[in-house]
Amino acid sequence: CLPETSHFILNQVAWIKADTKAILAIHEHVITNNARLSVTHNDFNTWTLNIRGVKREDRGQYMCQVNTDPMKMQTAFLEVVIPPDIIYEETSGDIMVPEGGSAKLICKGRGFPKPRVIWRREDGAYIIVRNGQKSEKLPEAKGEILSLTKVTRSEMGGVFMYSSEWGAPFCKQENDAPCT
Repeated sequence: CLPETSHFILNQVAWIKADTKAILAIHEHVITNNARLSVTHNDFNTWTLNIRGVKREDRGQYMCQVNTDPMKMQTAFLEVVIPPDIIYEETSGDIMVPEGGSAKLICKGRGFPKPRVIWRREDGAYIIVRNGQKSEKLPEAKGEILSLTKVTRSEMGGVFMYSSEWGAPFCKQENDAPCT
């Protein structure tokens, strides 16, 4: 917050979470019962609201106000991104399928923005998706569910099990959040 006032020393800065109207701090005194918040200033007119260990619920509009007449204010939106992660309890593990059978693989994820699920084969071979009489060879498939029908040995790497060591499909999650 960079308030522009010649009489700044007489005025105080307040930090407010605009969407909830909660007063977070006045001057250097944190009002809210949140030990992760602090306020610092490095000179007479630069004030900073610091949030340690940012959480998803910290997302929102923040406002800094200076009690001048008229009041001066500045707002900023804090977007919290969460790197993608696979929800293993809801994701398919290794499965056995007889040749000519079908398999439904599920890959569930969490993160913000919502992760995009991409299926690829570890050996770089195409994923063959069959729809009735039609089949497509895809370098990758998208979506939480990968349905494979009329599975052949060549798609399985010579065994009837989807396992990473045999070039079977694996899922990857990605979004715009930086990896940690």
